[in-house]
Amino acid sequence: MESVLQSIFTVVNIAEFIIGNLSNGFIVLINCTEWVSKRQLSPVDQILIILAISRIGLIWEILVSRFVLLHQPATFVSGTGLRTIIFSWTVSNHFSLWLATILSIFYLLKIASFSNPAFLYLKWRVNKVILMILLGTFVFLFLNLLKINIHFKEWLYRCERNTSWNFSMSDFATFSVSVKFTMTMFSLTPFTVALISFLLLIFSLRKHLQKMQLSYKGQRDPRTKAHINALKIVISFLLLYASFCLSMLISWISDLNQNKLVEMLCQTIGVFYPSCHSLLLILGNPKLRQASVSVAAKVWAKQ
Repeated sequence: MESVLQSIFTVVNIAEFIIGNLSNGFIVLINCTEWVSKRQLSPVDQILIILAISRIGLIWEILVSRFVLLHQPATFVSGTGLRTIIFSWTVSNHFSLWLATILSIFYLLKIASFSNPAFLYLKWRVNKVILMILLGTFVFLFLNLLKINIHFKEWLYRCERNTSWNFSMSDFATFSVSVKFTMTMFSLTPFTVALISFLLLIFSLRKHLQKMQLSYKGQRDPRTKAHINALKIVISFLLLYASFCLSMLISWISDLNQNKLVEMLCQTIGVFYPSCHSLLLILGNPKLRQASVSVAAKVWAKQ
C-alpha cells in the first residue's frame, strides 16, 4: 500500500512540476515578448514576471530539497550545501509570497473605491506605494535570513561537539522544525495583508452593489466585474497559500519521525500552491488567457 501511495505522489509531483514550469514560464514569455515589442510594460505585468520567476525557483527548490532529504539525508546532516539550499528556498518563497500580496494590494488600490483621504492618497500614488512596499520587503527578507543563519550556526556547533549519526539525525529534525517555524512566522505578515486586501475588496464591492441598487445592469458593469475578478484571484491565493502552510505544519510533525510517505504528501501539497495559482492567474488575466487560447488553438491545429 505504501509503495502504491508513493507512486501516486510521484506522478502528481511530476504533473505539478510540469504545470508549474509551463504556467510560470508562459507568464514570463508572454510579458517579456510584449515588453520587447512595445518597449513598455504595465506595473501589474512587471509584478507577474518577477512573481513567475520566483515561483519557478520555488518549485525547483522544493523538489530538489525534498529529493535530497529523502534519498541522500547524509548531505543535509553533514551540512554540505545545506546553507545554500535553505537560503535560496527562503528567498524564492519570500518573493513568491510577497509579490502575490503586492498584487492583491495593487488590485485593491486600482479597483476599490473609498472616500477615506489616506486611501485616496495611496490610490493616486499606487506605483510609488507598490515600489515602497517591495523595497520594504527586503527588511523582512534580511531578518528572516539572519534568524535562519543563527539556527544554522547553532546546529553546526552542536554537530561538531557530537558527531554520531543518530545524534545528527535527531538534532537535524529539531533544526528543521526551528527553521520552518521561523519561515512561517515571517509569512504571517504578507498573508495578513493579503487577507485585509480581500476583506476591503469585499466591502468595496458591497458598497458598489448597493449604489447600483443591485440592478441587473449593476451586476454587469465593468467595475463589478473588476471587483469579482480581483476577489477570485486574491481568494485563490489565500486558499492555496493556506494549503502550503498546512504542508509545512505536517512536515514539522514528520521531521521527528522521518516518514517518507508523509514527506511526499507535504511535497505534493507544497508544490500545488506555486503551480496552480499561476495557472489561475493566467485564466484571470484577459491578455494571458487570450494568448493561452491562441497557443492551444495552434497546437490543436497542428495535430
